[in-house]
Amino acid sequence: MNPIRICSAFWTASSAVATDTTDLAPAVQNMVDTVGEEVKQTSGILNKIFQPILDKLPSMIFAILFLLIGFFLVKQIMRILKRAFNRSNMDGIMSSFIRSVAKIVLYVLLIVIALSILDVPMDSIVAVIASAGVAVGLALKDSLSNLAGGFIILFSKPLKEGDTIEADGVTGKVEAITILYTRIVTADNKTVFIPNGVVASGKIINYTDKDTRRVDLNFGISYEDDIDAARKVLLEQVQAAPEALAEPEAKVVVFSHDDSAVVLQLQVWTKSENYWQLHYRLLEDVKKAFDSHGISIPYPQMDVHMPEETTDSNS
Repeated sequence: MNPIRICSAFWTASSAVATDTTDLAPAVQNMVDTVGEEVKQTSGILNKIFQPILDKLPSMIFAILFLLIGFFLVKQIMRILKRAFNRSNMDGIMSSFIRSVAKIVLYVLLIVIALSILDVPMDSIVAVIASAGVAVGLALKDSLSNLAGGFIILFSKPLKEGDTIEADGVTGKVEAITILYTRIVTADNKTVFIPNGVVASGKIINYTDKDTRRVDLNFGISYEDDIDAARKVLLEQVQAAPEALAEPEAKVVVFSHDDSAVVLQLQVWTKSENYWQLHYRLLEDVKKAFDSHGISIPYPQMDVHMPEETTDSNS
């Protein structure tokens, strides 16, 4: 309604009453007609706005209910998949990755069905998805390479959950592989996220892929010390270490002749999970044993010989 027009009609009617009461009926009728016209126009506008919404209201309610039920079902499906993968003893990393991909696919499918319930043409939906896919692909090409890298890691299996690896200069235990990142926990409990594309295309060192590892430690002894005596001391420390394996047999070899020391290398095998315990134990025990047996661990040194100054007897 236009309030200016209504007030104008009302003022005309009031003026007519003041001047001539015989003109009251036409003035009032004019005001009523004006109000009726405005009401009709307003009703038409509101009808154009709300009628499509009223027509779609049942579909909108059904679509909302469908989404709510769908979200609940997706969560239940994810729980079922997790239990099924756990019972099948599937690798935790592959299980996590597959569930992440399945979750995204189910949510996208859910939204597409909800739009179709609202009578959105499927051609339009497909066109929007295709256009969005091209735009997202161009904007997120690195992320897509990470997604592809995740599939490469899962199917080539250079690592698995719980493995201790070195990738992109980071050493730690593999906790999970998500759609875009490999999550690694370092020895000092820091969480590092490495893009799957970097992991798949780079060098991966898997320290726990095999059951056993060899610990190689170098010890320098003085040139005056007996090599056989030092070898005997080293092997005694190996025999006393509970983490060391009897087979393969430990070895002590002459590794190099340095400027100030003869370097002996101790090679001893252990379980992969005991590598660092044995490493640190031998470093400490060998030092103590060398001290008790009088075997020195030399440090770099330099002997400087100064020629004697000659004095002139005639001076």
